[in-house]
Amino acid sequence: MLNDEGGYCRSTGCSEHYLGFRSRRRVGVMTQNSTYPMGDLTVTRMGYGSMQLTGPGVMGPPPDRDGALAVLRALPGLGVTHVDTAGFYGPHVTNELIREALHPYDDLTVVTKVGYDRDETGGWVPANTPAQLRQQVEENLKRLGVEALDVANLRLGDPMANPSQGSIAEPFAALAQMQAEGKIRHLGLSVVNAAQVAEAQTLAPVVTVQNLYNIAHRSADDALIDSLAAQGISFVPFFPLGGFSPLQSSVLSGVAERLHTRPAAVALAWLLQRSPNILLIPGTSSVAHLRENVAAADLVLDEATAKELDAIGA
Repeated sequence: MLNDEGGYCRSTGCSEHYLGFRSRRRVGVMTQNSTYPMGDLTVTRMGYGSMQLTGPGVMGPPPDRDGALAVLRALPGLGVTHVDTAGFYGPHVTNELIREALHPYDDLTVVTKVGYDRDETGGWVPANTPAQLRQQVEENLKRLGVEALDVANLRLGDPMANPSQGSIAEPFAALAQMQAEGKIRHLGLSVVNAAQVAEAQTLAPVVTVQNLYNIAHRSADDALIDSLAAQGISFVPFFPLGGFSPLQSSVLSGVAERLHTRPAAVALAWLLQRSPNILLIPGTSSVAHLRENVAAADLVLDEATAKELDAIGA
């Protein structure tokens, strides 16, 4: 299954001199290190995805448990208020680490996902019947130590992050029922198409959508992002840095060299400037890399540079 976050530097070896980048501000673009609403919650646009805080294959505990807790405990000091997780990471590993490091979650929004499970071999198995979803919600509540989940995203599509076709009414209605019961504050969707978003909105408000999207892979969701922005709904791209196959582009590398920064920082900055409703959750198991990702929110590309980068995925 594809990494729902991105981030491809897992070590502390990412050079810290990249933190000193500068670029001209792009006219008409909101400040990058800003916030965006998620229902009645407000989150930082540069968030954090916890998937890399597990063992190989997103199974079992992390190799460095103390290091994983250090990454999570660094988030409040860096001003990050948006953390993404899922019960099927580990399974249960990231939820338990998040609870140990950050509970009671002061000023922090924890977004979780339901709709998948893991089999005995570590495979990714759809699990989105009403009974399965209720079990997953209850498990997330228990492991995170809360009475209500801030946001629960219904994860659909296949294990390789390709949206499926057809109605999603039954599973989304099941989550809407649990929202009515007070177990979930807000609902979102993951790996869906525009028609499925519209169908879900007839059942309950949708506050966020997570799909595969990055500077080189974007044509399928460009119109969806613009539609969501017009409605005040956030879009959270996973694989913002290419996932298991890091972005390879001479244009991206050239811009990064010109701005004295990393290609990853440029790719993240481009996403933040693509639309004000885009929120990022790059993952890492390194505090140093976490700081670099957060610093990328301060990189603002001028209009000419942004147009140069636009051509990568054209």
